[in-house]
Amino acid sequence: MRNLQPDRLVRKDRRTFLGVAGLASLGALVRVDARQAAPPDVWREADAILRRIAAPTFPNRTFDVTQFGARPDEADATPAFRAAIDACHAAGGGRVLVPRGRFTTGPIVLRSNVNLHLDDGAVIAFSRDANAYLPVVRTRWEGTELLNYSPFIYAYDQTNVAVTGGGTLDGQADAEHWWPWRTRANARDGARARLVAMAAEGLPVERRLFGDGSFLRPSFIQPYRCTNVLIEGVTIVNSPMWEVHPVLCTNVIVRGLTIRSHGPNNDGCDPESCRDVLVERCRFDTGDDCIALKSGRNADGRRLNRPIENVIVRDCEMKDGHGGVVIGSEISGGARNIFVERCRMDSPRLDRVLRFKTNAERGGTIERVAMRDVTVGEVAEAIVAADFYYEEGDTGAFTPVLRDVDVRGVTSRKSKHAFLLRGYARSPIADVRVTDCTFDGVADADVIEHVHDLVLTNVRQNSQMRNARISK
Repeated sequence: MRNLQPDRLVRKDRRTFLGVAGLASLGALVRVDARQAAPPDVWREADAILRRIAAPTFPNRTFDVTQFGARPDEADATPAFRAAIDACHAAGGGRVLVPRGRFTTGPIVLRSNVNLHLDDGAVIAFSRDANAYLPVVRTRWEGTELLNYSPFIYAYDQTNVAVTGGGTLDGQADAEHWWPWRTRANARDGARARLVAMAAEGLPVERRLFGDGSFLRPSFIQPYRCTNVLIEGVTIVNSPMWEVHPVLCTNVIVRGLTIRSHGPNNDGCDPESCRDVLVERCRFDTGDDCIALKSGRNADGRRLNRPIENVIVRDCEMKDGHGGVVIGSEISGGARNIFVERCRMDSPRLDRVLRFKTNAERGGTIERVAMRDVTVGEVAEAIVAADFYYEEGDTGAFTPVLRDVDVRGVTSRKSKHAFLLRGYARSPIADVRVTDCTFDGVADADVIEHVHDLVLTNVRQNSQMRNARISK
């Protein structure tokens, strides 16, 4: 096999040239027979994962919050929600019903065997008074455990919990409420830096006391250490921070959600250190990542050492956001067995399709990630992006690993790059297989640094067919 030189390429137009020369100038580029033997079927594991995932079931009992004192458009309904949930749990489980109307409340704490169900036309509006979310609870904030404001909907160490229905969850966050906290928390001597330092020093979680005056925004929905979780059907708007954030959970289904929230750090769905997760038929229009899979930040992620694993994402629609499906950056516990299929992504304000973000402070091993049959209209940056220089970059002692990525049947009409891959010389991004894909409208040459075995098979980029194995 012979090396290809840029001056021997056919120059049909500038974009064709960029699509080919950008690859050919990357060091070792070798022609690959398009008929080469396919790797093992990585999707067999996805089938096994799906067989394990099942929605929780609930007894046929209904507890209407209005029967416990909740009134639409009137006073704080927090006591009524609490009473209805307690009664449902005490009876052995069932459905806590929120009928049509707008109900204002503080935090809602779910208990085992309780399904919080919003009828069509029901709105739960969450209080803008931060004091309503005290006392503090054990939670995880950007990948680090602490005691902080309660998430808006919270469950800790429960089994069989759900939020379902056709209603709306309104966080009431905006430019004057919750969102401005980001600047204060992220200041040099702010709570974010103090929390990371506490974790690095090994301070026990019970002594990482934040809450009042810390300006660390709560997540919207956070089941924590729960088993059998279902979040289905509802619309989520105006979130303070991350919208759906299950942590250390097993058997999680996120289905049929509509998420519209454009505040800072408004990730749509962030399963963290969870196992056996299905995200399907959701619509995302967000101010940050649409879906971000996580496993803890730096020392605290390594302390718990729990990967995000066995995740299926399918049949979702992504509009605005930093990334369609993202792994990281809080990924110190690792990620494995991630499968994405049949999604649609399209927006000039959606930056990337599949993104990996980590660095030498985070570390972690990311492996066995597969994407297939994804249709992309336009993204601002790249189809596949992996950057080991995210935020702190190469400043730590925990070298990240990214390997075994399989991308098939992805089509896109417009992007700046097809690939933006930046590993380390001591830890190159390894074994990335891209097969039967079409990337049109690619404006600039790809960025590929410290990559071992990027294998292109039947990849059409700006009308130029590519079959190549690239290492640099």
